[in-house]
Amino acid sequence: MCLKNFTTNLLTEINEILNQYKSVSLKEIDKVKFMKRTDTKFVLPIQKLSKILKEAKRSYYVLEIDNKRSLKYETTYFDTDDFSMYIAHQNGKLNRYKIRFREYVNTNDKFLEIKFKSNKNKTIKKRINTNDCFSKNSQDFIKKNSPYILKQLQAKVDTKFSRITLVSNNFDERLTIDFNLSFDNKKNNVKLPFISIAEVKQEKYSSSSEFIKILKKHEIRQMSLSKYCTGINLLYNNIKKNRFKPRLLTLKKISNDSGNIVKTA
Repeated sequence: MCLKNFTTNLLTEINEILNQYKSVSLKEIDKVKFMKRTDTKFVLPIQKLSKILKEAKRSYYVLEIDNKRSLKYETTYFDTDDFSMYIAHQNGKLNRYKIRFREYVNTNDKFLEIKFKSNKNKTIKKRINTNDCFSKNSQDFIKKNSPYILKQLQAKVDTKFSRITLVSNNFDERLTIDFNLSFDNKKNNVKLPFISIAEVKQEKYSSSSEFIKILKKHEIRQMSLSKYCTGINLLYNNIKKNRFKPRLLTLKKISNDSGNIVKTA
């Protein structure tokens, strides 16, 4: 079976399962925005996603916008000329920042966002709705909420992916599942068709999450993975990558194992 047929069949199956979920609107899901939160990430082969979504159906709603339950995102990540935000992550520094411009393709909403990872392992996100990340308002937003100014920053990585958003039945947990990931820096492009990233967002970490229990049942272990840092690692040479090598090896193994499944299907 060719890769295109494999992914098409898989995505059709995923969408059929999502259609069995009860849905919530964007307004309803705002109850669990969690701009200050604890994030727990997992990386899994996309072919395991169907079974996991089937098992999660009784405990979660799915976000639906314009009759779609799998939504497209496009994001540009910014950094300084010397990659200071990436280097902070590579060196394991807390109290670090990410600055990005994100478009929610299905709704055409665009936000300039700043994510701050505190030394207490909390993620704090601030954002403004804007079509222009170079406007005076954007400049002021960056200056007020980060140690950077706009003229220091350059676009380093463009990412595209599809996202499923689930919210627990009692609205105390939100989770996202990203897949169909691609990374671009205008010179190189890398796609990860077999990789899926699940992120559980809670005000305070709780292992009682039904989704986390399901992942553990399927022997999927927690693994922190930054899409920005992954993009830097895949697209740029001559940059320090020691901290991320185990993650890159995991991505490679999942991709190789999944590729073998496609070849024998």
